[in-house]
Amino acid sequence: MTDLVYIWAMLVALAMILYVILDGTSLGVGLLFFLNRDEKERDILMDSISPVWDANQTWLVFGGGAIFAVFPVVYGVLSSALYIPVLTFICGLIFRGVTFEFRAHAARKDPWNIAFSWGTLVAVLSQGFILGGILTGIKVSGTDFAGSPFDWLNPFSIMVGFALIPGYIMLASTFLIIKTTGDVQERAYRHAYWSMLMVLLFMVVVTIWTPFHYPMVLKFWFNPPRIYFIWAFPLLGVISAFLLRRSLQGRQREILPHLYGIGLFLSGYLGLVASLYPYVIPPSVTIQEAAAQYESLRFMLWGAIIILPFVLAYTVYSYSVFRGKVMHGEYY
Repeated sequence: MTDLVYIWAMLVALAMILYVILDGTSLGVGLLFFLNRDEKERDILMDSISPVWDANQTWLVFGGGAIFAVFPVVYGVLSSALYIPVLTFICGLIFRGVTFEFRAHAARKDPWNIAFSWGTLVAVLSQGFILGGILTGIKVSGTDFAGSPFDWLNPFSIMVGFALIPGYIMLASTFLIIKTTGDVQERAYRHAYWSMLMVLLFMVVVTIWTPFHYPMVLKFWFNPPRIYFIWAFPLLGVISAFLLRRSLQGRQREILPHLYGIGLFLSGYLGLVASLYPYVIPPSVTIQEAAAQYESLRFMLWGAIIILPFVLAYTVYSYSVFRGKVMHGEYY
């Protein structure tokens, strides 16, 4: 039973980080629409993600479905506690998704540019509010949500929401360095640099602020056995940021900035997971308490063994087929 719980926890964690990195890149492209007013360059930005954006969201479906089936307590509590930001997040994804097709065939693209930009911003902020709501703690009685619908709305969760904006812009900008040339690529270098600095600033703020909402993390950070490995994640972040800065300033190989940006994101993600473990709903529900029955875990694992390789293969194939630089109007 314990082994199956940990296997499923790793699968869900993998699906979530793949979604954050892959779809975070396409969300960042939507945010860059606010910073770029040239229609031809906006077409290039859209072309860079249009062949793969739907594949990216497959990981959200896989992760959400796995949580529903394997960790029903998590699904039930979070869907009640965070109903408003979760529903807003879904609406933002739907809103921006519709604009892909409508914008491509519209005679006047301005309304769809606005819809795409603001739908993206709503989705990003909602993600941050969800994460901030979890980190501030959720009131639980037994296995049921016992708080109010607006417990998630506080200065910390709002800050986390805005912190995701430069994070996704950084991922998108380093991705555009790979996919574009000329002025678009040059702007991507600049956007990647300033967004990286803001990401570092927000990481420091979140690190300092989190213990005020979740005091137990201080015990985890400074006591054995976690103290022996948890500080490796901030070190990974510092190294990734240093290498990213050097690659942006030195105009090194185009793929390196994106890899370093992913490393910076992974440092925050893994550090957060290590700080919260064993709680999946801090500060009261552990991963063991949230898991479904052994029979359900075993049955669903066979499904994951069959489906997961196909999802991975489809993602790799999509990026492989559409590798290389994009040109204006290529996919329109």
